[in-house]
Amino acid sequence: MTYDQTSTPHPLRWRILGFLGVAQLMLILDVTVVAIALPHIEVDLGSSREVLTWTVSAYALAFGGLMLLGGRLADLVGAKRVVLAGLLAFTLASLVTGLAESSAMLIGGRVAQGVGAALLSPAALSLVVTLFDGDERNRALGVWSALGGGGAALGVLLGGLLTAGPGWPWVFFVNVPIGLVIVAALARMLPRRPAAAPKARLDVLGALLVTASSGTLIYAFITAGDRGWLTATTGLLVPLAAVGYLAFVVWQRRASSPLMDVRLLARRPVATGTFLILLATALMIAVFFLGTFYFQHARGYGALRTGLLFLPVALATMAGANLTGRAIARLGARPLAVIGLVVAAAGMAVPALSLHPTTVVVGVSIAAAGTGAIFVVASATALGQVAPHEAGVASGIVSTFHEFGAAGGAAVVSSVAATSLVGDTLDGFTDGFVLAAVAAGVAALVAAALTPRKPAPAPSTDGW
Repeated sequence: MTYDQTSTPHPLRWRILGFLGVAQLMLILDVTVVAIALPHIEVDLGSSREVLTWTVSAYALAFGGLMLLGGRLADLVGAKRVVLAGLLAFTLASLVTGLAESSAMLIGGRVAQGVGAALLSPAALSLVVTLFDGDERNRALGVWSALGGGGAALGVLLGGLLTAGPGWPWVFFVNVPIGLVIVAALARMLPRRPAAAPKARLDVLGALLVTASSGTLIYAFITAGDRGWLTATTGLLVPLAAVGYLAFVVWQRRASSPLMDVRLLARRPVATGTFLILLATALMIAVFFLGTFYFQHARGYGALRTGLLFLPVALATMAGANLTGRAIARLGARPLAVIGLVVAAAGMAVPALSLHPTTVVVGVSIAAAGTGAIFVVASATALGQVAPHEAGVASGIVSTFHEFGAAGGAAVVSSVAATSLVGDTLDGFTDGFVLAAVAAGVAALVAAALTPRKPAPAPSTDGW
């Protein structure tokens, strides 16, 4: 079915949003659903701390590193084709990952999942931006933001249920039937759209540069947990990653068909939104990584009990997103960004000052309300006024920083808390929460200076 958006809104747009939202929810869940399963994977596959960290980071790195390529591909060949291809790839990779019998197969499957997600996510968000207009677009973006924040928290609960029940492979197997149903539904409902620029070429070199640079930086963060932060290895890898990012920017300015229009990222709203999404995701992953190992390693709780303890975190995340969606048009983006980060910092400080199961749950729930608010502010600021022809690339930029935040957050907190992850001391957990609190506090000052004064478009959360 070919559909012309300029004449009248698509009659199935809200139903399409529902299926796209469930597909996106699977991608977001797979960032955090595996967190609860990590201690069980460690035992069953004999995995090291580095392998467990890469189980989270490899997915997020492939997801984020190829996201811009996926967004560009959606603009070139049509979002429908890219959504369906990405969803099929993600579904097949989930099956392979669940069947993993070695650490290498596990990480390989996670990389393949990330590739599928990198195709699916920006193309799906591009469809959301182009299928809706005006106030309806704001409502749709509000739904999308709530899925990103609340879905990540619910992933930990689902991970606990599946790991305690049929076993950790089912955190991946569950994607298979859901993915196939969504593919069948979207293939029938999604409109066919002509490619925006069929003669343009994909910037494969740009994708390789940004992915390799990010992989180098993540590897430096992970190895710092064992070798130390002030070592020759870290001192070599971090500048090498910086050079790679600089080469990426230079290439984007020279390439005939660049992966990303760097001028788009230079716009203040887009730059602010990407910074906020990076920070919010890193804080969220830090909470799940620290909380999972604290409850299961230090306290000996089971997977189901650990998952249930994260239920208040999920509810707080969605509540923060909902309240922010209602208030952003009236109060503007800047005060809500600062409030969200201050609340996140205060929440992280609670377990940093007193590490106890009760204080951990209370503290991370408070922090989750703040990060839920930041997710909405970030999306509304960066995407609320993007032109339709820029939707794919802009969506790819925001989603890229979301996944880089996940990969970087897991790598940094794993290294900071390494002594607690591999030993009996609680000092590493405390250090992790202290770092998260300080990062959120500093980010609040940055947000106060960078976030535009003009109120962002309001993503309503009143319903679909």
